[in-house]
Amino acid sequence: MDLIRHLRFFVSVADERHFGRAAAALDMTQPPLSQGLRRLEQHLGVELIHRARHGAVLTPAGVQLLPRARLLVDDAERFLAESERIAHTRGTVHWGAAAALPDRLVTACVTALRGAVGADGAVSTTVGTTVDLVADVRSGLCDVAVIEHPALVDGVEPGPVVRLPRWVVVPSDHRSAGAERPTFPMLAGLTFAAPPRAANLPAFDAVRDLLRERGLDATITTARDDRALLAAVAAGASFGLTTTPPTATPGVAWLRMAPEAVALRVRVVRRPGADAHADALDRVLYRERLR
Repeated sequence: MDLIRHLRFFVSVADERHFGRAAAALDMTQPPLSQGLRRLEQHLGVELIHRARHGAVLTPAGVQLLPRARLLVDDAERFLAESERIAHTRGTVHWGAAAALPDRLVTACVTALRGAVGADGAVSTTVGTTVDLVADVRSGLCDVAVIEHPALVDGVEPGPVVRLPRWVVVPSDHRSAGAERPTFPMLAGLTFAAPPRAANLPAFDAVRDLLRERGLDATITTARDDRALLAAVAAGASFGLTTTPPTATPGVAWLRMAPEAVALRVRVVRRPGADAHADALDRVLYRERLR
């Protein structure tokens, strides 16, 4: 029997609590659904669903087996989706970029990967959090990714750590913007606009510890990307860190403070067999590293 197909019947009936609605969700009629579920029960030797007059009720065995059935169905769907992606994207390199990377560096990485895959290849880019990118490389959805360091990199192959220049941005009318030698304690009273901690716990905690070591224990507000960060800074209530070089931006001033300490540390992670793509990205990062 087609176990995954029949498990999908079971999961759908359990979710809908009704055979008719489950059949509609599966785009089929009710009789083959009911027959398929009975065949599954016979194959397993247990009753999974109690057929009630007004619906379907999970039996004790059904309650116990439903989580495992759901995992198997979900894994099968992911497997099929991934196999379809591979079948249709041969010659394409899938890579990921941490949201903290500046736009110019992202495009430099894409250009390098284009050179690595050749004229007949293609480059697909995903921008996301370090946690999500590591998971994508681990699962094979991405071949390589440039992530923040430190980060948990179990299940992937990490490359060397590279430091990229990063600046402190403050409101243009803040007293630190006009100071000859601005210090971190001068930023007291401003909130620290940063990506959510869940995006990469180790890197988030490292930056917070750095600020505390420098005499600043700032309240933190969420800014998911540079656009949100610069908007919060221009509003006059926040400061933050950015890899975007100084530009003429209304309401925002760039400060060069403790450049070694605030540098963004990044590294390339790769799946097995993606060494050439990782090498191409490493070369780009080393050209951009903090001097």
